[in-house]
Formats: sequence, structure tokens, C-alpha cells
Amino acid sequence: MRLPVEALTRAAFAPFGEVIDADAGAATVAINAGTAQRHAALAEVDTSHAGGRAVISRVRAQPRALPCTVNRLERHPLGSQAFVPLDPAQRYLVVVASAIDAVPRAFLATNGQGVNYRRGTWHHPLLALDRVGDFLVVDRAGPGDNCEEAALPQAWELQLPS
Repeated sequence: MRLPVEALTRAAFAPFGEVIDADAGAATVAINAGTAQRHAALAEVDTSHAGGRAVISRVRAQPRALPCTVNRLERHPLGSQAFVPLDPAQRYLVVVASAIDAVPRAFLATNGQGVNYRRGTWHHPLLALDRVGDFLVVDRAGPGDNCEEAALPQAWELQLPS
């Protein structure tokens, strides 16, 4: 079955986490003597469960050819996980589900949008489009098994609308 791809908006993505986007209506504060603007508190980093700590990593993702099949998801039961493209022109797909047996939703991230998956949110690993992409990742390090993978009851095909 084909999974429709939606625009990534704060409202549509809210059940799964936060969209990290400076243009999304966040409070903006002038800093550094007015030479910069801080878009504050765009997402909540949740990593302290079971003795964890927040870490920042960089991931280089190979582009995925479309159409592609989604048949597995993963989740992180001990902490949130955020992805922010380092190139604002990098497009990528975000696939999430409220439960492993629920119909997934697919979103197209553009214009520098990042996402922060809430702790326990089922999602597909990074799906970069068009070219190799570098992403800043904020997630949890620490004791415990913080990655669960599961097969979906049915496979879904991802393809961008024409």
C-alpha cells in the first residue's frame, strides 16, 4: 500500500514530537547586542530517564531512492531523539506511527526543518533525499537498551506526489 506524504507542520506532527523550525512561531529574542536572534525552546530534550544524559552527534545519511518500502520502525523508550539538517536545502522524509500496528504517517521535511521524536515514538530511521546529508542529532546516552525495532504488520511504499 502507498503511504501518502504530508507537509511537515507543527500541528500535524504534534502527536509524535516537535518540529524544530525557526519560522514556526517560537519566541524570538535578540541576543549578542542585537546581531543575532535566538528562537528559544523549539523542542524538549528528554534524556534523563534511567540515568541517561544528552549527547550531540553528527550523522551523514546516504540519499534514498524513491519509491522505497517501509517495513520496520524503531523507537527509543528511554529518551527523545532530534534530527536537524546542517544544510537547510536538505530534504528528508519522516515516517512515524503512534503504535507498531497503527497506520504510519509520512512527512516531507524541507527548508531546514528538524524534528524531535518524543520518547517512545515509533519512527523510521533517517530517509535523506536528493543527496548525501549531514544532520545534527541530539539524543540519549547512558545505561539501558534505548533502541527497539519491530516489523510493521504490512509494508508501505513511499513516493512523493508528482
